[in-house]
Amino acid sequence: MGDTLRKILYTANYLLDKDIAGRAFPVFPDDIFLVSYPKSGNTWTRFLLGNLMNPDCRITFSNVEVKVPDIYGASKSTLKKTPRPRLIKSHECFDPRYRRVVYIVRDPRDVALSAYHYDRKVKNIGDDFPPDTYVSTRFMKTDEYFGTWGEHAGSWLVNSKNVFHLARLKNGFLGTMGSWGENVMSWLGARGHGREFLLVRYEDLLEDTHREMTRIAEFLGLQVSPEKIARAVDLSSADNMRKLEFAQADQWATTKPSRKDINFVRAAKANQWQHELPAASVTEIESAWGPVMQLLGYSLSGELKASSPLVQRL
Repeated sequence: MGDTLRKILYTANYLLDKDIAGRAFPVFPDDIFLVSYPKSGNTWTRFLLGNLMNPDCRITFSNVEVKVPDIYGASKSTLKKTPRPRLIKSHECFDPRYRRVVYIVRDPRDVALSAYHYDRKVKNIGDDFPPDTYVSTRFMKTDEYFGTWGEHAGSWLVNSKNVFHLARLKNGFLGTMGSWGENVMSWLGARGHGREFLLVRYEDLLEDTHREMTRIAEFLGLQVSPEKIARAVDLSSADNMRKLEFAQADQWATTKPSRKDINFVRAAKANQWQHELPAASVTEIESAWGPVMQLLGYSLSGELKASSPLVQRL
């Protein structure tokens, strides 16, 4: 295809709003954004909320892009046609236009491991690519679009009232009630552009999915029964999603061109890094983002060792 034809097609798609939405699309005040750093549980949350908000239509890999569009896959035209309030997936760093945000955060050590296997699946790296090299040369580097895990999480945490809340969760990190840290953070929160923000840890969602989905439903003002939440949780279980992936891998843009011998839906467990991530990689991640990890409730490896029964006996 020649350059002239490419320019003509690009212009036509742009004028018809058929180009990929990305960051450049109109945001409505009632939009609901599911935001996370890549490989942090966003797809699972899309299924959970999609099934909860669409009780008459089960979410599958063949229809998730219609029911819960991804700004990196949907066109501007598609987003315009999506019924409001729109439930939209995004991996963007802080964006002041996003007024209603469910932010999913995951332990970066498990994110690194998940990203490693995903890059194997989509053929960005081979099976012989060392995990520790992957962490050092890829995961720890600032992504062109999303930044690093620490930059991404930090961009959202310091731009909403949830910082004020977090300051009270971890006494000693930002200080206790009435401290300098809390005073400063309360003013940062006041600059939150009227945003509604809910922080959800992937690990908490795994531990008690029904409880966390109840929190999300209440945050969004959804009038749903415990039975409807239980239905959404069941339909979105890892086992059911694996079955759907097996049957529909060629119907979803993310998995269609990828290796079929590596699952997109993997173990769906927390703390896999303790068994699979090289110690040097763990140290590298903790050295870079330890304070943010602790603020979010993730213990560092040294703390885990110190709290083990063996260490206590010694």
